[in-house]
Amino acid sequence: MKPMFPSALLVLAVCSLPMDGRTAETFIDARTYPTQAAGWERFRAVEARLVRGFNDLCGDTFCEGEYHNLQALRFRCSVEAASGRVQECVWTFTGSTARVDTATGRIAVDARTWACRAPLATTTLLPVLLQALEQDDALHVALPGTPDSIYDGLTACL
Repeated sequence: MKPMFPSALLVLAVCSLPMDGRTAETFIDARTYPTQAAGWERFRAVEARLVRGFNDLCGDTFCEGEYHNLQALRFRCSVEAASGRVQECVWTFTGSTARVDTATGRIAVDARTWACRAPLATTTLLPVLLQALEQDDALHVALPGTPDSIYDGLTACL
């Protein structure tokens, strides 16, 4: 009698395929498009440019309010693997405020996170988006196919 283990693996593999016919990796992280070697450095450079831009203007804009210590965390985009079309981009932030309770000496902390979506056109291709964001003022450049910028998305979010 043959062991049943290999057949069980085959059934498990077939049952784990998506029902709509898509492969398991229809969408990938932009950092790995078109390959990890080709995408990683370019995307990280754009992210660093965005962070520098945010830090340069934060004190005069977003960081004037209750959460004056906002920190940019990650800028991430999902990309359709076959076409290079960007599904969405989200930039995450964190900030906090702390107050001393003068009666008890306890510190009350209010810490928050934000997930800000970039206002992208539905047909945006990653190479075109990256080319736009490689400009000197990446925060304020109009995103491909829209009059909006990353900054516009941040003002709606933060």
